Parts: sequence; structure tokens; C-alpha cells
Amino acid sequence: MALTNALIAFMAPLPSIIFYIYFLNHHQTHHLLSPLWNWCYNHPLILANTLFFLNIDVGFWLISLLQTSNWMIDLYWTVIPVLLVHFFGSHPDAEYNSWRSTVVVVLTWVWAIRLTHNYFRREKWQWGVREDWRFTDMAQQHGQNWWWVSFFGVYLIQQVFLFGVCLPLYIVHSVNKPLNIWDVIALVVCVCGIVYAYFADTQLHTFVSKNEKLKEEGKAMVPNLDEGLWYYSRHPNYFGEQLWWWGLAIFGWNLGGRWVFVGALINTLCLAYVTTLVEKRMLKQEYRVDAYKMYQETTSVWVPWFKSSPKLLPKEKDS
Repeated sequence: MALTNALIAFMAPLPSIIFYIYFLNHHQTHHLLSPLWNWCYNHPLILANTLFFLNIDVGFWLISLLQTSNWMIDLYWTVIPVLLVHFFGSHPDAEYNSWRSTVVVVLTWVWAIRLTHNYFRREKWQWGVREDWRFTDMAQQHGQNWWWVSFFGVYLIQQVFLFGVCLPLYIVHSVNKPLNIWDVIALVVCVCGIVYAYFADTQLHTFVSKNEKLKEEGKAMVPNLDEGLWYYSRHPNYFGEQLWWWGLAIFGWNLGGRWVFVGALINTLCLAYVTTLVEKRMLKQEYRVDAYKMYQETTSVWVPWFKSSPKLLPKEKDS
């Protein structure tokens, strides 16, 4: 099954990749497809969205129906930005500063490698063993309607989020402007986000692995991770991820994309909702309820900050 899933994952985006390469090699030739190539040349952003809709939204959705699992979209969240940055950079109508483009391409690759590594490390280096637990919960909520609801709730919504946060990649390859101090600031924010998220996820992985070992040995598990970066905020991995997207937005804003922060903002609001789901899930686990409630009272949600004093119960105040 793992080998089959790996093969499916590698082959799934090929229709879009093959079409785009064919377009690059034939858009200047005159034949029956010339009107199509002219449209692809003049509308790179719409072309990217069209390919995403047909290949990811529809294609991945059909695969999920056959496999009864939405595992692949979670993996491709880390891959699609890389495909997009090369799409925008290689498009015949692209115009950009080569140094800025190189920086953004390298950053996108580093971010993707980090997140992909974290994905497979979390999944114990297996392909498609399980889907995101949120999709499983949604499937239970929608019952027999999930087969069509998943198209909108899993795939179409991903297009909105991904193109929103990836718009800076398009702007970087649409404007040729000399580098300035804002590029340096954007670079620093992106690198800080990638590094911060890496250490947060590594600390979480170590904690989970130790707890799994304790469970196998029949010993009591540690109820809560409250050290390292997790001492200063409850979701440092989310904070690092947000730094990356906001840093990328600075690149686009610096080139005149005043509205580019909307994508990062929507993604932040979505992650805020995900945070509430994660914390509700944590509080459903009996062995960690008390410890996690205390953790919530004393520790910042995202932004790293100093511990606050826990709220005293009425009886404790009287004593």
C-alpha cells in the first residue's frame, strides 16, 4: 500500500506539469492551439488557478473517493508552493529581479523541505497511512454527504488558502525592482519563521516519541510539553509557520502588492480556528486535562512570552 501511495503521489500532478512544459515549448508556434497558448501567455495567474482546480481540486478529490482517504492534500500543502514559484518564475511573461527571485525560490525550497521532513517524520516515514484527523472528524459529522462535501471542505478551500498565501510568489515574478531594505527584512522574518518552526516541531516530535515509548512500557505518560520553545507559547510551531507566510507577504508588499497581506491574514485566522480544535482535542484526553488547563492559564497561545500566574480558585483565595 505504501509503495502504491508513493507512486500515486508522484504521478498525481503530472497532467499539469506536462501541459505546462508543452505550453513553454510550443507557445510561439502557429497552429490550431495558438489561441489557447495566447490565453495561457496573457493570463498566468488564471492559468495557475485553472490547473490547480482541474488537477488538485478535481483530480485529488477523485483519488480520495477511490482511496476513501484525503491523505494526499496534506502532503501536497508543502509541495504546491514550490510548483507555483517555478511556474511563475518560468512563465514567458515573467519579469523580475534575478537576485530577489533566487532568494525567494531558495527560501520556498527550504521551507518545503523542512515541512515535508516534518510530515514524514510524524508519519513514521510512511506514505498515506492516515489522513489529517480533522478530515476524519469532518467525515463523521457529515456522514453520507461527505463524498461531495469533501470537494469543497478539503480541496476547493485549499485553493483559496494556498493561492492567497502564495500571491507574493506571483508578484515577485511580475515586477522588476532593485533590492532594498524591505527585502532584507522579509528575508530575516522568513528565515526566523522556518528555523523557529523547525525547532518547535522537533521538540514536539521528541516529546511524542518519548510518550509513545512510555505507553509501550506500560508507564504513565507525561501529560504536557512545557519546556524549550513550548515553555513560552502553547503553539510555537504555528507561530513559526505564520512568521514564514507574513515574511513572504512583505516581499510582495514591497513590490506594490498592498493587498497581499490579505492571504496571510486569512491563513492566520484559519490557523486560529485550528488552534481551538487542537486544544479542545487535548482537553478530551483525561490524563492531561488538569495539566493542560494550567498550561492554558499560564502560557501564551502563539507569541512567545513569559509565564503568567495561574488563576486561583475561590477556595485557594480564601485560604
